[in-house]
Amino acid sequence: MQPKNGVYTVGDFMTKKDELRVVKPTTTVDEALETLVEHRITGFPVIDDDWKLVGLVSDYDLLALDTISAGQRADSGMFPEVDSTWKTFNEIQKLLSKTNGKLVGDLMTPAPMVVRETTNIEDAARLLLETKFRRLPVVDSEGKLVRDVFIYSDQLISHFL
Repeated sequence: MQPKNGVYTVGDFMTKKDELRVVKPTTTVDEALETLVEHRITGFPVIDDDWKLVGLVSDYDLLALDTISAGQRADSGMFPEVDSTWKTFNEIQKLLSKTNGKLVGDLMTPAPMVVRETTNIEDAARLLLETKFRRLPVVDSEGKLVRDVFIYSDQLISHFL
């Protein structure tokens, strides 16, 4: 892939919007967790009915719920290897029993840092390195989610920085 005008942008490295998994603040944690596991993803942009970005929710947010509910340290093996489907099922069932009807809006990070499709890829990579964030949602001038989130990748970061 050749960069436009000699510069790679965030838009050059995103997947199509129709492949994007999103949730709303009113989505139950149970539903979000099931989708997270089913599609083997690490989080979601949280949008309103007009596709305006209102937050992010990650696997860490869901694991934190498990920690708070149980009063103990979260098991880092929550998402085990592919062959461990029974263990995965049991861990998910245990976590689902602790969600008590909580909604994504209760756990999400509101007003996340965002980028535009035209953001220089090196600037986006630097933002990811300088913050604790693993993803940057890509929005338009109205704050509406336009495409998949730009996600931290060691390979991508090392290539551009």
